Amino acid sequence: MKGRLAFERAYHVPRETMQRLDIYSDLLHEWQTRMNLVAHSTLDCVWERHFADSAQLASIPVDIPNSALWLDIGSGAGFPALVLALFVPGQFHLIEATGKKCQFLTAAANALGIVERVMVHNCRVEDFPPLKVNFITARACAPLEKLFAWGEPHGDTARWLLAKGRTAADEVAAARLAFNFNCRLVASRTDPEARIVDASGVRRRRA
Repeated sequence: MKGRLAFERAYHVPRETMQRLDIYSDLLHEWQTRMNLVAHSTLDCVWERHFADSAQLASIPVDIPNSALWLDIGSGAGFPALVLALFVPGQFHLIEATGKKCQFLTAAANALGIVERVMVHNCRVEDFPPLKVNFITARACAPLEKLFAWGEPHGDTARWLLAKGRTAADEVAAARLAFNFNCRLVASRTDPEARIVDASGVRRRRA
């Protein structure tokens, strides 16, 4: 899949959502001239590299109530959380430690018309007060074991949707040494070697 039209067709995206993603793309290019939001080499393939990689999480079969709470760890430039907020219901809490990136996230949420559903928190996830959420997401942030350690206080009943690369199976095996959890690896629609970790019931093992 390459480009805007291929993304629109692959994910059956409504016109209004495509228009919002156009705004997102423009903002990303504009702000990238002032700060390092994403790898510069990926700016020419935003639709397949960032938008599709994020939107595919919304295609995983799961019941999402309108009142769902989402926690996104290490939000960076907003992937996957801001894209997901255009596709699925709920309130999104974005955790990002870098102040300048938080400025971008806030500006993007405003421009996309979802600011009432998106809360940007300029802090480390370890310092964020416990919030019992329904879903936890992250992309290119940290190894699975560390993500579980960070997110466990917020999601004892949460569904975890974590975009991972070719080392996903190894990360799952390593995480099982410290945590009990249910898990399946879902093939990525954007990279044949990547996987999505779909996990639940995450509990730290007792000594």
